[in-house]
Amino acid sequence: MMTFRFLKYASVYISIAVILLALLYGGYWVFIGVLYVFGIIPLIELFFTGSPENLSKAEEEIAKSDWKYDALVYSVVPLQYAIMFFFLNRVSDESLRWWEILGMISAFGISCGVLGINAAHELGHRSTWYEQLMSKMLLLTTLYMHFFIEHNRGHHKNVSTDEDPASARYGETVYAFFIRSVRDSWLSAWRLQMEQLRKESKGFWSLSNEMLIYQFLQIGLVLAIGLVWGWKVMLYFIAAATMGFLLLEIVNYIEHYGLRRKKVDGAYYEKVQPIHSWNSNHPIGRIMLFELTRHSDHHYMASRKYQILRHFDQSPQMPTGYPGMMLLSLIPPLWFKVMHRQIEKYKATPAGQALA
Repeated sequence: MMTFRFLKYASVYISIAVILLALLYGGYWVFIGVLYVFGIIPLIELFFTGSPENLSKAEEEIAKSDWKYDALVYSVVPLQYAIMFFFLNRVSDESLRWWEILGMISAFGISCGVLGINAAHELGHRSTWYEQLMSKMLLLTTLYMHFFIEHNRGHHKNVSTDEDPASARYGETVYAFFIRSVRDSWLSAWRLQMEQLRKESKGFWSLSNEMLIYQFLQIGLVLAIGLVWGWKVMLYFIAAATMGFLLLEIVNYIEHYGLRRKKVDGAYYEKVQPIHSWNSNHPIGRIMLFELTRHSDHHYMASRKYQILRHFDQSPQMPTGYPGMMLLSLIPPLWFKVMHRQIEKYKATPAGQALA
């Protein structure tokens, strides 16, 4: 049973295979990644809600210490870089039609958002230097390295409050959220970094200024691509990386939409609880995103590895899986109709009454 549990996560390689097919064959194959992630998976998850079952304590201990789960996440790093170089070589082909290039940009964009950033998120919460390094390497491929600082030191502290750029407000469209979250998350990462430098009595021009190093690394990567493959390919890469981090921001949007923590005595926010994140047990999104969809437990205890994240009965549940909810968010009137009804339903429950 535990072997089967591990093998289901290996299905992440299906996503990798689909992306490679799109890049390899060209023609109408270039859109197979979009079809798979935002067509086939949402359709399946309309009919399969998944299981709320959790591992027993004994099973948790076995899964937590099983090296295969770590190796699976680690493998995304070389694969993401291989996909990136393959993408750069493919889109440099002058014989490609404009819509083939567009399809390949979307394929690599999905690789950045669904694979790269998601694995980076998991590794960024680990404590070892090499896992954190792998997280930053993945974030470099989508030009979103500040996420490492802002997510761990900003988002997890301020989640489900108006002080958090990555927590969507009630009635806010995903398009307005894009602007606010992308801009303010970057600025917040700078503020957090400068505070850290002040505490350590170090200046701006210091090797300890990670934000400064991130900017140089990202600009250096973009310029290197321009020098080796040309300015057109450089622009294609920027477009794919942008799609990657916008996919992340859509996920941010749906994860905490309309959920707020209360202030205690008007002074500080209550502790983060399972009620402050939207959850989904829909099976394919869960395994494709390394259990990110069990988001309530991730925020309740950020150090828990993906394979042992739990379902909480009291957490608010999405009506379908993450890929389907991401699509729904792009149509604000439908999103508001579905989610506002879902929020009102949840607030009528004993758990939901505790929300601000």
